[in-house]
Amino acid sequence: MGNKFHAYRQLDKMDCGPTCLQMVARYYGKHFSLQTLRNHTFITREGVSIKSINDAAVKLGFRTMGAKMTFEQLDEEATLPCILHWNNRHFVVLPPQNYNRNKKHDKILIADPAHGLIHVTKETFMRAWVSTKDNCGFALLLEPSAMFYDTEEEKKGKKQLSFLFRYLRPYKRYIVQLFVGMLTGSILSLIAPFLTQSLVDYGISQQNIGFVYLVLCSQIALFFGNTAIDMIRGWLLLHMSTRVNITIISDFLIKLMKLPIRFFDTKMVGDITQRVNDHNRIEQFLTGTSLNTLFSLVNLIVFSVVLGIYSLPILGVFLLGSALAIAWIIFFLRKRRELDYSRFQRMSENQNSLYEIITGMQEIKMNESETAHRWGWERIQARLFKISIKSLGLAQYQNVGANFFTQLKNILVSFLSAREVMNGNISLGMMLSISYITGQMNAPIGQLLGFFQSAQDAKLSVERLSEIHEREEEEKDGEVFPDNELQLMEEAEYNGQESGIVLDKVSFQYGGPDSPLVLNNISLNIPFGKITAIVGSSGSGKTTLMKLLLKFYEPVKGKIYFGATPLNIVSAKWWRRLCGVVMADGYIFSNTIARNISVQEEVDQQRMLHAAKVANIEPFITQLPLGFSTKIGNTGDGISSGQRQRILIARAVYKQPKLLFLDEATSTLDANNEKVIIQNLSEFFAGRTVVVIAHRLSTVKYADQIVVMENGRIVEIGTHQSLTALKSKYYELVKNQLELGN
Repeated sequence: MGNKFHAYRQLDKMDCGPTCLQMVARYYGKHFSLQTLRNHTFITREGVSIKSINDAAVKLGFRTMGAKMTFEQLDEEATLPCILHWNNRHFVVLPPQNYNRNKKHDKILIADPAHGLIHVTKETFMRAWVSTKDNCGFALLLEPSAMFYDTEEEKKGKKQLSFLFRYLRPYKRYIVQLFVGMLTGSILSLIAPFLTQSLVDYGISQQNIGFVYLVLCSQIALFFGNTAIDMIRGWLLLHMSTRVNITIISDFLIKLMKLPIRFFDTKMVGDITQRVNDHNRIEQFLTGTSLNTLFSLVNLIVFSVVLGIYSLPILGVFLLGSALAIAWIIFFLRKRRELDYSRFQRMSENQNSLYEIITGMQEIKMNESETAHRWGWERIQARLFKISIKSLGLAQYQNVGANFFTQLKNILVSFLSAREVMNGNISLGMMLSISYITGQMNAPIGQLLGFFQSAQDAKLSVERLSEIHEREEEEKDGEVFPDNELQLMEEAEYNGQESGIVLDKVSFQYGGPDSPLVLNNISLNIPFGKITAIVGSSGSGKTTLMKLLLKFYEPVKGKIYFGATPLNIVSAKWWRRLCGVVMADGYIFSNTIARNISVQEEVDQQRMLHAAKVANIEPFITQLPLGFSTKIGNTGDGISSGQRQRILIARAVYKQPKLLFLDEATSTLDANNEKVIIQNLSEFFAGRTVVVIAHRLSTVKYADQIVVMENGRIVEIGTHQSLTALKSKYYELVKNQLELGN
């Protein structure tokens, strides 16, 4: 059993629950990847619930108990580590600790996935944990069972910074040039103190003005040499950093585009864009911080050797003083992190308060509660001010202490070097050289501190990066390209019998096992070369069914077949190449109308014109000054909802698909446009397999097959005539929504 507590950081905004479970499992000696725990907790964009964390813990082999308890009960009775519900929207771990509630200023250790290990006051703890009027909070208590130790743990993947350096391999020549430049720069810098020594000891002491001129000219030459080296180094770093940054982000986008649709359902946009920022941070670390620090380190070593040659005691004093300054800064890092955590809590309250004031202004004015809300906001500002004062004081202590040790070190070095001159051990020129050297060595030490911070940031970014690159791709080895089934579909006949896309007892749910079934035991044949319409009230599962047919998701039960081939083994890229789709929430790109229709670099003008005619959008486009070259926004800026939908129809037609899926494709169109488009589409449908989701009678009544869905089930199948004659579910939909009448 592991008895040392390891704090992990969440990689995404909604990862706090799985990360807490990862920490508890690690404490008891088992490692599970974050992705495994995400799958066990069935994470969504809203995160996870305490119940899903509990179910995942049980699956791992923990005995669990969810409890509402007071702080005293938590302190005396809870088995640690346990998971706490935090701020009503977050989860943290309460690790084993030596907290004494009888000591007034004793602090509580928590492991927050968003911030790491944090010490907080009891007041801060209670404000974040207590969620009921009776001063209780919720805790999930966990203890490992025998099953937990029998469970096979996963191998911990190495997320070391070393793998990043493969991005530098194509630039070995530049790196060698940089290294040569660094050594040359260090040698040139090394000459400077000796020139200073010579200037004083030989030029000034012997009053040799010619030698003084020679030294000054040498110093000017060194200055120009160093400047030239710095310019070349800057150019090489810019060249490398730009290319490395493009390569890193390009690799990320390539991988991102290979991931399944379900990945994007559980990710906030901010979580994905944050990874692009992470790539910038990694690039800066690789090409800027690392190489600059290496240059500083070379200088530090070279100058340390020279200083040691001059005087070992002076070198010892310099190194001791620098170590004390570094230790002083590190000493305050934990305290600084705790204040940052408290500030985070207050800033969260501040944002919530302002949001409530702005969005609830109507209710505030109606109930004359302006003063109460303003006072509430001012109380938060007062608490923020106290934290800011503490942060300022801490920063001052940190800076004053570091400056004290640095200045004390410089004074002692000056004193020792002066005493050495007086004792005749070194010359006056050597003393001035020592002052120059110590000045040159102070900067590299500061850069080393910055390097450690950048390395820590880069390591976190590497974890985020690895988490994406290690994801399973949508396209898997062994997937098939069933061209024989495609040929049968085009012939629309299989040995004299109808064949098509077959759903065999298909069920699906978006969440975990306890979430409601969106599709429940669906069995259906969608004939090749025919039109199948799917109707039903909102929430009946129509769109979800279409997404399964497009391989956006896999059924949780049952199978889907393309002819005789299981759809789950068919290549998703090959399959979608056959499909034209108009979704109710289709996307308009920030580009020209032509590129929005083709969605490709190359545009076939003839196909585009045909697609625009079928979608009845050509008259509108030809009236525009730039025609098809008119640029529209990424949300359809500058066009109406009807025009937007017609562009989406034109996009599907332009693709010339074998299968066509339409989800409320004409729902925002007026009657005249809809009539023209339905007529145009009916000609386009010839020889194609079409699935239509719609409410309007004009869209579905000519379908070869109408499927009626209700609560995730198929309740009726037939033609318009046969289903209306039944006077059942379809008849009610027609009467109420399609305005058929009685």
